[in-house]
Amino acid sequence: MLDIKYKPIGIIHSPFKVPKGTPIQPAGAKGVNGTVKIFPEYIEGFLDIEDFSYVILIYHFHLSKEWDLKVKPFMDDHFHGIFSTRAPARPNPIGFSVVRLTRVEEDTLYIQDVDIVDGTPLLDIKPYVPEFDTRDASKTGWLDKNVYKLPDTKDDERFIK
Repeated sequence: MLDIKYKPIGIIHSPFKVPKGTPIQPAGAKGVNGTVKIFPEYIEGFLDIEDFSYVILIYHFHLSKEWDLKVKPFMDDHFHGIFSTRAPARPNPIGFSVVRLTRVEEDTLYIQDVDIVDGTPLLDIKPYVPEFDTRDASKTGWLDKNVYKLPDTKDDERFIK
């Protein structure tokens, strides 16, 4: 089988120094500010990115260690297959977040709605385009009855500056 290797293109910075207390989805991190610092050799790739309201960050869950094929997610009391969850401990610990892009300055993207631990290696950035990326989902599996459990950070002292 192929040996796949990725090289980070930058580092994501956020107020969250450890996984505990970090919002579990961007929707639970509304208003949380962060930055993405791109390595110098990739800055040219920022051309025209400021014309998008949101970007998709694809990153490596660098703090994830052991994983299992069945997990009990934060928002449920039952075990589910890893591929029916968004748990960070996975066979390939890759995450993604759709974040608001507020501005671009030289080698830095300023972002909001950040649910990512500080120091996370960034693998890629893609523009978020609602016409391409939004779908009407008639089925959301086990999350259908649990999505209301998503913590709201707007009134949580840990996330207010």
